Amino acid sequence: MQTGHSTSEVEINEKTWRIIVGGVRRLGLVLAKSLSENHKLVLTSSQTPERAEEISKLSILTDVRRLRWDANDPQLTSQMMTDLEALRGDGIQLNGAVIAAGTFPSTPLGSWDVNTLQQIWKINLTFPFLAAQSLAPYLTDGSCIQFILDTCIHRPWLNRLPYSSAKSGLASLVYGLAQSLAPNIRVVGHAIGAVLPDAESDPAFLQNQTLLKRLGCPEDLIRAINYADSSPYLTGEILTLDGGRRWFI
Repeated sequence: MQTGHSTSEVEINEKTWRIIVGGVRRLGLVLAKSLSENHKLVLTSSQTPERAEEISKLSILTDVRRLRWDANDPQLTSQMMTDLEALRGDGIQLNGAVIAAGTFPSTPLGSWDVNTLQQIWKINLTFPFLAAQSLAPYLTDGSCIQFILDTCIHRPWLNRLPYSSAKSGLASLVYGLAQSLAPNIRVVGHAIGAVLPDAESDPAFLQNQTLLKRLGCPEDLIRAINYADSSPYLTGEILTLDGGRRWFI
């Protein structure tokens, strides 16, 4: 019986390449710092890093390549393909991808207009779709594409319904893409709760909206990413890490 294999099953001292789409800001940067311990990194962003010195520190720990992928670039698809071909030309084989790019805007009912909705969906839905499509042919067999989703796919954020709808659409991509890319590429989503709340959030309120009565932390997500990466029989699933928020009444 064929048992499959994991791209993490390599020589102990050999680092393989991972790409993090949206890997230089907030949660993406935290993921990059953790994954740098065992992997070489390709990091994409549309902006200057929040803390440029952090990227410099990463470059000391491991090989780092940076790409500029901007959701608002009308030539985005061709830019992605050009960059990925260049990586391949340099002998870089991508053994996994984490798509973490996104925004979390407050847009209550009554504030919507065409431009606002298009921008939210462009960054949180269209851009991840295009990134996954571009990356798939450049990933080695057994690789896993991992999408950072949100617990709102189970219970929408009422003040962020456009964002919630985008993440729900992205969740459907996990299921469909897993079928489309099988058996060579696996696809997993992570529906996270309050892992890295912004400055405007109320931590006490957020933790009281969970069964576990605590906020999440980046380490919770990192463990799940490492689990999915090293589980060759896992695909087409969304792992929820929200402290039971979706069951809280």
